[in-house]
Amino acid sequence: MQRIRVLVVDDHRIFAESLAAALAAEQDVDVAAAGSAPAALRGLERAAAEGRRFDVLLVDADLAAVGAPLTAVPAQPSVRDGAPRGTPSAGIALVSGLRTSHPYLRTVVLAERDDPRRAAVALQAGASGWVAKDCSLSRLLAVIRGVLRDETHLPPALLTGVLRELTAARKHRSDSERLVESLTPREREVLRCMVAGLGRKAVAERLFLSPHTVRTHMQNVLGKLGVHSTLAAVALARRAGVGPVEIETVTAAAATVPVP
Repeated sequence: MQRIRVLVVDDHRIFAESLAAALAAEQDVDVAAAGSAPAALRGLERAAAEGRRFDVLLVDADLAAVGAPLTAVPAQPSVRDGAPRGTPSAGIALVSGLRTSHPYLRTVVLAERDDPRRAAVALQAGASGWVAKDCSLSRLLAVIRGVLRDETHLPPALLTGVLRELTAARKHRSDSERLVESLTPREREVLRCMVAGLGRKAVAERLFLSPHTVRTHMQNVLGKLGVHSTLAAVALARRAGVGPVEIETVTAAAATVPVP
């Protein structure tokens, strides 16, 4: 019998240990628990190094952040007005990071309540399922076994809302990409510097331009993107898939600029 290795990640210890104990009663399930995203990462790395890697991760949708951010997951736009909704939880950030570092791992998000917007964000981050914490053990086991068959699992009541959110996200991305395409190559460079969090002086050093010229480029970027702040421009750029410049490259380039 091929055993399924499951890691439960939840900062509520009683819930995590109770769920782990319930799953461990299954003959084909091995299970462990972690109380934070960093602890989960350590457990995953240790298990992989020992040749007994986990198959499925069950992670709390509201997992609290501990230490530095795990990965950069852009805030999701509102369907109505395109305004940022806020930073995703450490649980969603963990899912997003694991998609690259542990591509074999299937992740399922455990939530206190059904929320189509957050479920859509979880799926976009790489989750294979969204399950309510008050679901039955048999339902959770069916989801665990299903995601190992590359199935995606959502509560039926969420399907319409999640599809609406994903459609809206694609539209926002398309609109954002169209706006970014209107920028000149130099303006796109400036935008990437803005995404990296660089100020006007740092951008000037990076691109070998005067601060005044950079200011003009930044104003042009905001105007063409139809936004009124750097924060809004960065949010739009991220939706369009625009990444930041390499900070190390910025530092090295800045060091070569003579100080007047």
